[in-house]
Amino acid sequence: MRKTKGFTFPKIFPLPHKPPLMRPRHFRAYSFVPFSPLAMLDPTILTIGGIVLGIALIERILERWGVIDLVDQFAKVMRFILPVTFYSALIYFFATFMF
Repeated sequence: MRKTKGFTFPKIFPLPHKPPLMRPRHFRAYSFVPFSPLAMLDPTILTIGGIVLGIALIERILERWGVIDLVDQFAKVMRFILPVTFYSALIYFFATFMF
């Protein structure tokens, strides 16, 4: 019966010679983006919100002027546009905001 002989890893695969690495300098990095409420003021979200708010104000002004037919058309269009805009902006916000 043969006797098995054990080898250690460094004997089989010697480590290549590497020059000593210089230690990197330590630096402190601060990021205030996740903690600032101003980070939520995304220009895209604000633009979409401003457009929707402007359309709603135009609808109210037309209602005061008595142009009910045009207001009714605005209401029909906004019933579709408002939910689509809201959910699109919500998905965009969560896709681009760093937590």
